[in-house]
Amino acid sequence: MNIDNDEDMMVESGSTTTTGSSVQKTSVSSNVFDLDNYISGYTGFTKIHRLMFIGEVSGDFEAEAIDRAQREIKSGQNVELYGHLISKITSLKPDFQWVDSTNKRNAQQLEKLEQDLNAAKSNMVKDAIRIAHNELGDHYYRMGDFPNALKCYVRTRDYCTTSKQILTMCFNIIRTGVDMGNFIHVINYVTKAEQTSDLDQVSLAKLRSAMGLSNLETGKYNMAAKKFIEAPFDNSGNLSDMISPQDIAVYGGLCALATFDRAELKKKVIDHPVFRNYLELVPEIRELINDFYNSKYSSCLNYLEKLRPTLQLDIHLHDHIDKLYSKIRSKSLIQYFSPFSSIDLNTMAVAFNTNVQSLEKEISKLIMDDSISARIDSHNKRLYARKTDQRSVTFEKSLQVGREFQSNANDSLLRLNMLNNNLVTNSANPNQRKEDKFFDPMLMMQMAQFNQQHR
Repeated sequence: MNIDNDEDMMVESGSTTTTGSSVQKTSVSSNVFDLDNYISGYTGFTKIHRLMFIGEVSGDFEAEAIDRAQREIKSGQNVELYGHLISKITSLKPDFQWVDSTNKRNAQQLEKLEQDLNAAKSNMVKDAIRIAHNELGDHYYRMGDFPNALKCYVRTRDYCTTSKQILTMCFNIIRTGVDMGNFIHVINYVTKAEQTSDLDQVSLAKLRSAMGLSNLETGKYNMAAKKFIEAPFDNSGNLSDMISPQDIAVYGGLCALATFDRAELKKKVIDHPVFRNYLELVPEIRELINDFYNSKYSSCLNYLEKLRPTLQLDIHLHDHIDKLYSKIRSKSLIQYFSPFSSIDLNTMAVAFNTNVQSLEKEISKLIMDDSISARIDSHNKRLYARKTDQRSVTFEKSLQVGREFQSNANDSLLRLNMLNNNLVTNSANPNQRKEDKFFDPMLMMQMAQFNQQHR
């Protein structure tokens, strides 16, 4: 069976979930990062991709991660991924016997599944065709042929007759989209899955996590935080082929810290009855969020710096660490200064573990971005809040109140004049009582003149 290139089933390859060889190595101690404990939270291709990524970016865990990745790959059917690993790690000796035997098994299984699909089509049994497409897609997925797997899963859409079958189709496409880095498909099919009926808590957790991951990858941190926070608590391993519960706490917590205001942080994160369960799994994230909310910025930033080496080993978070940290630090500076009319820059530099020169550059950038309304006295090393002209502000508010009052008064006079002349409008709601329609052009002209005179 040849996989054709139907226009309605064109698949974008997306970005691969593994990175290139130019990634800078990260140094992290085994006392800080436990590879066994970390990787035990994942299964399938997500586990392999994360091991390969750690092997590429970590000097300390390179050998162990690559060895485990090789063993995981050889326990499956993905010859292409094995070749990718061998080409990147020149010290690995290729196992040509495993490659040949796996290719033969894959070809035999593929031939059998194609025959099953053709038989199902000849019998014209919708459910049998759907199952055959699913099994063929699963085989392509295990082989690492994600584009063809995606096409097979998409083809089952015409043969789905129940909401459960539609949901299965959506989850297959979402899982494949995440593994191949095609988050456009992920977003589309999460939206489709959310429209199905009878979604259970596990399904909701998967959908919210997938959408949060897509928003994180596209840099929509505020939306990512909301989706992760909305995910029902699930610590049973149902999400392990895509994400772990600890990831939800870390991703959601950092994105919320970078984009939420204090009220949102308190209501949607700290006091959230469900997300608190996720935060309990990662105490460091919980503590730094509490420190930020309680204005203990030095402690919060210290926690972040301690976590940085570990977070840089995360395949999804690695490219966003600097942006998120920068946003969190900028918010800390803004909130630290907000209660003061002026403050000593030396005191502020001590609170943020930096020197005055670097602090001046950070604050200057915030002033240029209109994030802080202040001015810097470089000679005396002080930061002054810009004083607003309260008289002008009050005058403008008074004018606005006057304009609103005049508009409301004119509307009231118009309504009274309509009532006095027994003029009613047609109701847009057919269930409401129908009124006799009356229309007098001369009366309408008189009312328009009356309204104009009183403006």
